[in-house]
Amino acid sequence: MDVALTINGRTETFDASKSDSLLDVLREHGYTGAKRGCDTGACGFCTVLVDDEPRNSCVLPAAKADGSTVETIEGLGSQSDLHPIQQAFVDNTALQCGFCIPGMIMRSKALLDANPDPTEEEVRDALSDNLCRCTGYKKIVEAVQDAADAMDDGESQSVAADGGQLPDHGGPCGCAREAQK
Repeated sequence: MDVALTINGRTETFDASKSDSLLDVLREHGYTGAKRGCDTGACGFCTVLVDDEPRNSCVLPAAKADGSTVETIEGLGSQSDLHPIQQAFVDNTALQCGFCIPGMIMRSKALLDANPDPTEEEVRDALSDNLCRCTGYKKIVEAVQDAADAMDDGESQSVAADGGQLPDHGGPCGCAREAQK
């Protein structure tokens, strides 16, 4: 059967069987950012936005997504021009093995689109369906809050020596403020 999707702004039609998940179709056609983890919707590694809602693509039949708009990690930014959420994850070293990160970033995007100024509790709640075995979540939560600030400000920030943005958590360390002196 044909499945028509608008992926990252581009309309495409794919041949899919009734048993194909959206994840199967995406990965088969080069959208490999969403990862296959549990195949039960329990880990969140496969999270993409379907009609602006975070969905576990491993349990969503491709046929049910027919006619939908899908946004994947590939549609957010490029290596030379990261989306503010991606940049915040880099700046906060909120990634280690990277396997969960595309799903985390996509779920974070959905959160920040709906709530541009979430509390720590709201961030933790929004990301509760996404597992990470490496980071302990603290840096991920900080990254999402920093991304919220960056997206809200729209202002340019100081650039670290390695080309990344200097984090300024507003906390007692004053790391970005000190580097700017």
